[in-house]
Order: sequence, then C-alpha cells, then structure tokens
Amino acid sequence: MIAQSFRRPSRNPWRRAALAAALLGGTTLSGFAIGHAANDTGVPLGMQAGAPVNPPAAQITQRNALPDFSDLVTQVKPAVVSITTKIKATPAAAEGPQAGMQGRQLPYPFNQMVPREDNARPRIMEGRGSGFIIDAEGIIVTNNHVVKDGGTVTVTLDDGRELAARVIGRDDRTDIALLKVSSPTKLPFIQLGNSRDVKPGEWVVAMGNPFGLGGTVTAGIVSAVSRDIGAGPYDQFIQIDAPINQGNSGGPLFTQDGKVIGMNTAILSPSGGSIGIGFAVPSDMIRTVSAQIQQTGHVTRGYVGVEAQSMNAAMAKAMKVEENGGIVLAGVQPNGPAAKAGLQPGDVIQAVNGQKIGSPRDLALNVASLKPNDEARLQIVRDGAKREISLKVGEMPRDRVASAEQPTEAKGSQLGLALGPLSPDMRSQLDVPEGTEGAVIRQVRPGSPAELAGLQPGDVILGVGGEKVGSPSEAVKALRKALDGADHAVALRIMRDGQAAFVGVTVDPPKQDAG
Repeated sequence: MIAQSFRRPSRNPWRRAALAAALLGGTTLSGFAIGHAANDTGVPLGMQAGAPVNPPAAQITQRNALPDFSDLVTQVKPAVVSITTKIKATPAAAEGPQAGMQGRQLPYPFNQMVPREDNARPRIMEGRGSGFIIDAEGIIVTNNHVVKDGGTVTVTLDDGRELAARVIGRDDRTDIALLKVSSPTKLPFIQLGNSRDVKPGEWVVAMGNPFGLGGTVTAGIVSAVSRDIGAGPYDQFIQIDAPINQGNSGGPLFTQDGKVIGMNTAILSPSGGSIGIGFAVPSDMIRTVSAQIQQTGHVTRGYVGVEAQSMNAAMAKAMKVEENGGIVLAGVQPNGPAAKAGLQPGDVIQAVNGQKIGSPRDLALNVASLKPNDEARLQIVRDGAKREISLKVGEMPRDRVASAEQPTEAKGSQLGLALGPLSPDMRSQLDVPEGTEGAVIRQVRPGSPAELAGLQPGDVILGVGGEKVGSPSEAVKALRKALDGADHAVALRIMRDGQAAFVGVTVDPPKQDAG
C-alpha cells in the first residue's frame, strides 16, 4: 500500500514523531555508479588530499548519459503483481487515513480504502498494494500492512489474471508478509539481491501499483542506507528518491542488474504524495524473514529480556563511562535470560560478541540475529568497573514476532470454505466481542454449498450443530463428524456484524461407482 506522513494500514499511529512517513498503503485509483580508482593511501587517483573533487572529463560525460531502463522493466515486470484486500468498514477507515491527523506529521496508517456501498452504508473497504513473485510455485512477498487487515486477498498478475491468495505468514516487526497463489502454470519470478552491497548514489527502479495504476515504473537513486524511521525495532531502511505513492507498498526496488534490493514501504510526506523521500525494506532482511516464514510460518528471534535507552553526556558521566560509550539498561525482565545471567538495571552494555553497541537499536538488531540457545558475551560497565557477562539467548515470545495464518480446509473444502484463526487483529476488525471463540471464514469458493447458503468471508463459525468450536481444527473435526451422517447437511452457528445466527448448509452426497 502506500505512503503518507509515515503511514501504515494499521489503525493506530506509530509512536515516532520525529519523522512523518507513511507506509505505502493502497488506494483504488496503491544506474550506474561512478567508480574511482584509488591508490594505497585511500585517496582517489588524480586527486590530492584536501583538494576539491573534480571528476575527469570522461566521467562527467558518462554522467550526462542517462540510463535506459526499458530492457530491465521488460524482464522484471511479469513478476510484479497488484494486491487487493477487502475488509469490513469501520468508522475510522471510512473517514480516511487522515482523519483526526490534520496538521500533524506523525507515522500513521495509510491503507487508503474505498468503501463498497450496501444500502447507502459502507460495508466493505478495498485496499490496494503491490507485491512480487519470488518462486515459480506462487510465493509472493509484500508488506504486512498491505494484508494485515484483509479479510480476503486477491492478486492480479501482469497478464491480467486474478488469483485468490492466502497469507502463509507475516511479521509485523519488519512489515513483511508472504502470500501463496495457485496457478496451473509456473509463474515468472525474480531473485533477491544483496542489499548490503547497496551504496548511496546508485540508480534504482521502483515498480508497483500506485493509485491503482498497476505496472508503474519510476527511477531514482539511493539517497542513504540503514535509516531508522521509527517503524519498528529492526529499522534498516534504504532511502530512495524514486517517486513512490499510495499503492506502491510491497512493490520491488531493483538495481540495474534486475535484482531486488528492497521492498517499497514508506515515504516521508506531509501531504500524502511523493516529495522524493521514500524508504524500502532491504532485501537481506526480506530473505531471512521470508525463508523462516516459508519453513515454519513464523519468525524466530533471539531474546534477552531487557529494556535499554541511550545515554546523553550527563548520564554517561553519572555512569562513569565515556560519552557514546554504550547504552544503559532501564529494566531487566524477571526470569528472562538477562536476569538469569545477573544483569541489572543501570548496567551499561558496550558490546555484544565484540560488536560495539551505540544505541538500543544496535542491541535489538544484534540480539535478533542470534538463535535461541546461542551464547552472547556482553561487555558491560557496572559502577565504573568493566566486566564480561555471558548468557544463553532465549527465544522471543511468539506474540511478539510473526503470526502464521494458514486457512484450514479438509472437510471445510467440501463446503467450499477456507478457515483461519480468530486472531486479536481479526477479532478487532470484525467487532467480535471479547471472550468469543471460533474460526473465521477466510474464503468461500464460488458456486460452492457455502456460497449458496449465504456464508461470507468474515463470518465467524461459533459452532457446528450443538457443538461449540474454538479454532479452525476444532471446526474441521466437528464438520467431519456432522457430514459423515446420512443427511449430508450441517447447521453452522455463525456470528456476523456482532449478531449470532444459524445457517444450514446442504452438501451433495458423494458419488459411488456402479457395481
């Protein structure tokens, strides 16, 4: 989806107020580098230390020859997709992403949606975003905020085909999600490059679905790398000046060799349009997160259980360390790895496994890169004395990392249903009362018994007949039991718009071979 004043298609604004970037939320309208040879002093040849930078005439001529991206676009465009999500409308969503935010430059949701009217009352909101195929079997990478609130997700390929998609996993902390579509043929895909090799000043190309205009291409340069915009604890954004707008979220950022080195995610904009400051999730992070989601449906990160803060000059003096000499622990979580190792509030962490720690973000990135049960050696200062503490890294609690959403079919497929868990996000989105248990209908197959009975995506199955269900697996078990009967019919107790009701579904009996 796309950007405006650091926006994100969640409902709550981010905490960071120093920048105003908006996630590239959706709407229905979502080079070359100049090289220098250097001598063994590190000074480029033809230059003297302290002398003005005067590139040779040949390089100036080369710079004036603008690159042509047409061949690159022809190669990669078939693997770039448009994504449409449909969710139940809420008053906040219906008012638009800027509701209540006039005059403020804060990170806030930018999943701009357009309502589908039903009796002149908004019922369903549509959001648009972008994505790209990374596997011929139909694995698609996009932003988590593009699909986070989506009841149903549809992918439109470059050739115009529309395919139903399911979310196989997502990670809110890095804003990365993986989708899966099914196609009778292999799909074109693109490869992830190495974002660690990206340098400011090199040409990049952005592709996506801005304002619903699929297949749009823009170009620019890398402005900076490893930007922290306050979107999450693992911010390492690539900053670019290629124009990206609403609906570009989840679209790929290419170098001239056709490799993806980022995913367009946010822009800095007080007005909602591009002003030449955009941000992309680096491909190295995409590779790590997407591989874990594909393997397990979630992301595993290291965890030590501390709360840290930066130090100013006065605090550094009080802690008896040099300025910029580390970070101070504001809190240590009981029974966590840090507490078990003896760390205390007031300890100053200066390095982890030999890597200097200069900010809480450095610590978060360092620890997150470690695996559970790895050993971490922390160089700390306590009461002015240096010491080393070793601890065994734990696993970050699952509710703090990625969540897998894998629709369950089994006997549900006989009805034409795909079911998903009633997650906290879904509960809030569907206005389901606290304490309610059940399984969410994620997809309804066209022409199926479920569609003929009037079931819809977003309905919550509370029970099958007189048996309560609290999860997709329980619903499938109850459906199997009910449909094994002679009458091939089942009564589902559902909740829709906060109201409970029974819906009867009849399934044709299975055909038998003639004797």
